Amino acid sequence: MIIEICPCGSGKNYNECCEPIIKRTALASSPEVLMRSRYSAYAKKEILWLRDSLEEKHRKEFDEKGARQWSAQSEWMGLSIVSSKIDEENNKGWVEFAAKYKQSGITREHREISEFVRKNGEWLLTEGQMVKPEPVRKEQTIGRNDPCPCGSGKKYKKCCGGG
Repeated sequence: MIIEICPCGSGKNYNECCEPIIKRTALASSPEVLMRSRYSAYAKKEILWLRDSLEEKHRKEFDEKGARQWSAQSEWMGLSIVSSKIDEENNKGWVEFAAKYKQSGITREHREISEFVRKNGEWLLTEGQMVKPEPVRKEQTIGRNDPCPCGSGKKYKKCCGGG
């Protein structure tokens, strides 16, 4: 038997991690576990799990053809969980994640905050919102003799630089 590490990044064997959830022999114990299984489903081309892990009223909106195409045309490179939160009282949860993949030779990142609901003991995805990437910021280095960035016209050392 070939032991295969789970694509979700847990470090566990696939057959002990996401596979039982995808094959519906076990329930996801949390929104994060469900999200990990959905990532693994993309990596393993288990498209029906992507539909079945949605809350029932959202399944009609599921684009099976699009999901199948995205899954097949992508090389899945890793999942990072940014944050995970559960509201036990209201049976809701949220997971912010970043999924890295390569498509047509270009490495991309899909970042999202997904919302989950627990119904009859089962966690289901309700919706997701894309997270905008952080803007790239170039740090500006100011020399002591450079003009002060405040616009005073003085040298930095004689103005905001403390001189």
